[in-house]
Amino acid sequence: MNSINYRRILLFLLAPLALILMLWFFNLNLAPSNDISITQLATDINAGTVKEVTVSGDGSDLTILYKDDSVVTSRTSGSSSLEEILGAYGVDESSFGDGGTTIIYKQPSQLTSVFGIILAFLPVLLIIGFFYFMYRQSQGANNQASAFGKSKARMFTGDHPTVTFADVAGVEEAKEELMEVVEFLKQPEKFVTFGARIPKGVMLVGAPGTGKTLLAKAVSGEAGVPFFSIAGSEFVEMFVGVGASRVRDLFEQAKRHSPCIIFIDEIDAVGRQRGAGLGGSHDEREQTLNQILVEMDGFDTDTAIIIIAATNRPDILDPALLRPGRFDRRVVVDRPDLKGREAIFRVHMRGKPIAKNVSVEVLARATPGFSGADIENTVNEAALLSARRSRRNIGMPEFHEAVERVQMGPERKSRVISAEEREITAYHEAGHAVVSHLLPYARAIRKITIIPRGVSGGATWYLDEDQIFMSESQFRAYIASALGGRIAEELVFGEITTGASSDLRAVTKMAQAMVTQYGMSVDLGLRVYGERQEMVFLGREISEQRDYSDAVAEKIDAEVRDIIDTEYKRAYTLLKENFDKLELVAQTLLEVESLDAEEFAALVEGREPATQTPTQSTSQPSTSAGDKRDWEPPTFNPSPSPA
Repeated sequence: MNSINYRRILLFLLAPLALILMLWFFNLNLAPSNDISITQLATDINAGTVKEVTVSGDGSDLTILYKDDSVVTSRTSGSSSLEEILGAYGVDESSFGDGGTTIIYKQPSQLTSVFGIILAFLPVLLIIGFFYFMYRQSQGANNQASAFGKSKARMFTGDHPTVTFADVAGVEEAKEELMEVVEFLKQPEKFVTFGARIPKGVMLVGAPGTGKTLLAKAVSGEAGVPFFSIAGSEFVEMFVGVGASRVRDLFEQAKRHSPCIIFIDEIDAVGRQRGAGLGGSHDEREQTLNQILVEMDGFDTDTAIIIIAATNRPDILDPALLRPGRFDRRVVVDRPDLKGREAIFRVHMRGKPIAKNVSVEVLARATPGFSGADIENTVNEAALLSARRSRRNIGMPEFHEAVERVQMGPERKSRVISAEEREITAYHEAGHAVVSHLLPYARAIRKITIIPRGVSGGATWYLDEDQIFMSESQFRAYIASALGGRIAEELVFGEITTGASSDLRAVTKMAQAMVTQYGMSVDLGLRVYGERQEMVFLGREISEQRDYSDAVAEKIDAEVRDIIDTEYKRAYTLLKENFDKLELVAQTLLEVESLDAEEFAALVEGREPATQTPTQSTSQPSTSAGDKRDWEPPTFNPSPSPA
């Protein structure tokens, strides 16, 4: 329940209570009573019918008890005692005491006096409180209306930094770029002497989880200046003009605290290219963007305010936002390489009980394509597994399990699988592994398992390397190994299942890329076919524009099919000639469920497995899932087996 509801309830309670007390207070003396006068009291005492008189309060309140047990009240005035007052009315002193009327003086307690005073003033206080409450309500409504256009940015002073550059790893080039910003904020005269101008805006560009927000926090912590943080979506409201008002208010606050840093996270929410919206040129988002452009490079911008923004969609930003003078420096925060992953693992392992046999180098090799957020999640998952297993420290088995959990989810050992499906899964994964082992350009096997994990019934992991370029031989080896699972099902069972659906999608995508994007086709020549179309407003690719004829389209289809068919025949021949190895690996999987690299190699090569250490190949997990390059490689491994 929010504060507005509390106020309404309090209002509904106060109003009737104040009304009741007011009526009680003003009508108290109007209510019928059984009071008698002093004259009547004197007459009754002389007649001998009064048994007892109790004097209370300040001496003016009388409670009269008659001999017939009836009770009445009366009041006196003046400071004299009751005896003196009654004497003036003709009551003889002999009427008091034994055999007559007893007079009792009752002194009021201090608490009763205070309560009486409060009770007397309570109606007035309630009335005053009621009108004050109504006044505050009206003032609150006015304040809410005026605060609607205020900035929602959160300011951090920078006196006690929680994040510094020491907490950021794997993005050394980006850190060097941002160190200039920190140095300018600390020693601006160093740059002014040479007539240099520090960039007004720094755009952090990178995939989700690569550490863009963390870098911005580190800049704030290192510079020790006020830091304003806001998300791009917090500017935009349904009312036109509110976003622009919030931008003005944000920069006014920043100017008062100059030098300072403004960090706008996910700026693509408000900085998309103008003129692409469905609401025309005067929608709220565009007005907000216009105000940001003016504030960054207008007439009144000669202040030490540095704007840092983060986005993972720089392609949809308005060109005016990225021109020199606004965001004139673009810092790419890419996924870390091998050395970067090692550094990130060390950062996140600080303060944790890590076993001595844990090799950071092995873990870095096991996680190609992982972002900083993925690595942080991996270390956290390993810590959770160690706590769940009551370990004293975090060992290598927990890290291996954590890598696989991050990639594909937890193992589903309780999943009910029929014996037939389990056998199909074993031969499917064995087909992938045997073909990969026999092909010269294929990736080395790291692990094979038929234990369900996530949505997959089984998986084959490979030893990947950080790689920028792919050769045609590697493409073809990938396609052949991806088809190995389907071929194994066909050879062993004489029919195929749905288990190879994701493999076929990956194979088709890769073969099409070879023909249409990478010029790996002799007949079609060295050119790219098809331009990708995308709506900036939607920010997503929705179609492909054909810039070639139907005749060329037929050649592309024929070429793609020829590549797939050629590799299918090659993989089929390999498995048929090495059927004994396929059978051996599959039957071993049915028995032990998982094979590491050394155990698999020993089976295929017909030797005893060598003794493994935590730093050898069995501790080097890697999968193609998560390996993100510009060409978007197919993620056919780990490959799902039939459901």
